[in-house]
Amino acid sequence: MNIQHIFFDLDHTLWDFETNSAKTFEAIFSDQKVEVKLNEFLLHYSPINQKYWKLYREERVSKPVLRYKRLKETFDILGYKISDDHINHLATIYIDNLPNYNTLFDDAIEVLNYLLPKYQMHIITNGFEEIQTKKMRTSGILHFFDKIITSESVGVKKPNPKIFNHALALAETSAKNSIMIGDNLEADIVGAQQIGMQTIFFNSHKNTNNHNTITVNKLIEIKQYL
Repeated sequence: MNIQHIFFDLDHTLWDFETNSAKTFEAIFSDQKVEVKLNEFLLHYSPINQKYWKLYREERVSKPVLRYKRLKETFDILGYKISDDHINHLATIYIDNLPNYNTLFDDAIEVLNYLLPKYQMHIITNGFEEIQTKKMRTSGILHFFDKIITSESVGVKKPNPKIFNHALALAETSAKNSIMIGDNLEADIVGAQQIGMQTIFFNSHKNTNNHNTITVNKLIEIKQYL
């Protein structure tokens, strides 16, 4: 494959967003006396959050709207009365506390240790600028990566080709010598393929995949290809 540089997505690929997010909500709801059943909240919050992240990638909502509306809509579905000020406060302390949790996907450390002597590794993430490095430091993976490219630092989000081209330029490499590994077909796989990068789709939820890409269901399977 002639790969020299590996670009990873972070959330939902290496860093277990759903688990860490659930722990964060559990802590802040207890502290803030938000009286909802956590399992019911998360059942509705997860698809709503995914919906707003898609709108955010497409530049159809702003960061403040994403942070507010994903909570507001979930509380509305649950019929839980809460003020806008309280929602905005929860949105802020959620982001502040999220990097404190450090669950990674199974075999993430083993795979990164395996890849480190062979490749230069980098991160390309649409996640919020202020917490991505903190997440990596807390979970013990920051030292694996050379360049960390966030959508906010570039001004566009995956799958926009500008963020991939910027990442390649920053790493001083080319598309043909690089591979993108991520969990989102639209943002990570199609985004990278459109500039000529090779890709590995981390299909942890075993979704239907009709794209021309290597697919793994577990991170450990990456060792078969790199």
